[in-house]
Amino acid sequence: MLIRDVRPWGGQRSDVEVAEGRIAAVRPHDPAAAPAPDTVEGRGRLLFPSFSDVHVHLDSTRVGLPFRPHTGAPGVWAMMLNDRENWRDAEVPLPERVAGTLERMIANGTTRVRTYAQVDVDCKLEKLDAVLAAKERFAGHADVEIMAFPQAGILREPGTVDVLEASLRSGATVVGGIDPCSLDKDPKGHLDVVFGLAEKYGVEVDIHLHEPGHLGVFSTDLVIERVRALDMRGKVTMSHAYELGSISESVSRRLIDTFAELDIAMATVAPSADGQLSLPDLTTAGVRVGLGEDGQRDYWSPYGNCDLLDRTWQLAFTHGFRRDDLIEMALAVATMGGASIMSHGVPRLASIADRPGVAVGDRADLLLVDGETPTSAVMDRGKDRTVLHDGVVVADGLAVVEF
Repeated sequence: MLIRDVRPWGGQRSDVEVAEGRIAAVRPHDPAAAPAPDTVEGRGRLLFPSFSDVHVHLDSTRVGLPFRPHTGAPGVWAMMLNDRENWRDAEVPLPERVAGTLERMIANGTTRVRTYAQVDVDCKLEKLDAVLAAKERFAGHADVEIMAFPQAGILREPGTVDVLEASLRSGATVVGGIDPCSLDKDPKGHLDVVFGLAEKYGVEVDIHLHEPGHLGVFSTDLVIERVRALDMRGKVTMSHAYELGSISESVSRRLIDTFAELDIAMATVAPSADGQLSLPDLTTAGVRVGLGEDGQRDYWSPYGNCDLLDRTWQLAFTHGFRRDDLIEMALAVATMGGASIMSHGVPRLASIADRPGVAVGDRADLLLVDGETPTSAVMDRGKDRTVLHDGVVVADGLAVVEF
């Protein structure tokens, strides 16, 4: 395949040759050359790596359904109960909702997905099964990892541990934890289960952390202790973790350096929240950082539109980025930053100036999008998009290619 007349990361017009799912050559564009039969016309569009959504709740989506009044009350437990009360009564069945949302994500340029699948004594494996079915349906369009997620906690409802373990036997490849102190109120017991299952099944860990300030740092330090003791370097992600940067500069520096040393990743959903660890500092230190859309238009929130380019704008905006290099760094986080969490064969971002993913030898998971520069693409979020996965066009013009 030849991708003709594109600008990798906004650089010079180039022709990109793809073979066996990888970029085989990048040459200056030759306008006089006759197009080959298997040619994707870039028309001068920008070329980026495709997006990696490493924090999305496909199992709770209402994308494509009518808007409804938000009925959730504040707090994780109250919001979880609201979801539990309503998710079965949606206008279309859950498997159809999940597949439709994943399809829209692919059409917009996401080809790597780490999705949560809630497992508890209420839904048991029903949500997991819906996500597994969507993963299978779009196996040729995107890589999908599924995290078994105990949204309701692990210890407060008897039977949860059994369902959580059953989900790992059924196809989940990451085990989740959530707010070890504030939700289960037994951080040792909570983390014993999470890391015990991770060891038993050889899976990674993703800790969903909403806990504020000192409490959040305390829970994080307990996770760090486990990573050291069990030698789980490179196998743990901290998601959300909104306030780890709210204590002091020295605590922030310690956490960033420790995350880099132990290869503990971070996943953000670009919240409007004070006290976050500095994204440039995390990137410069070599911490794997990825972006996700979280819940999308569900019983938790009306936000989310399946477009990670839109969420990249939000990441730049909530961090107050104005310089081009910082806005492009946000794009790097949304693309190859997340890819490095899902596959450790993908290098960590090395600096705020690192623009990986479109060089010879890189996997041909690519996005063509209209725009003058990478920054303008984030600001304008154009819709003239072509998406490749493993060197195959999987979406064009915001429509998924069927095969």
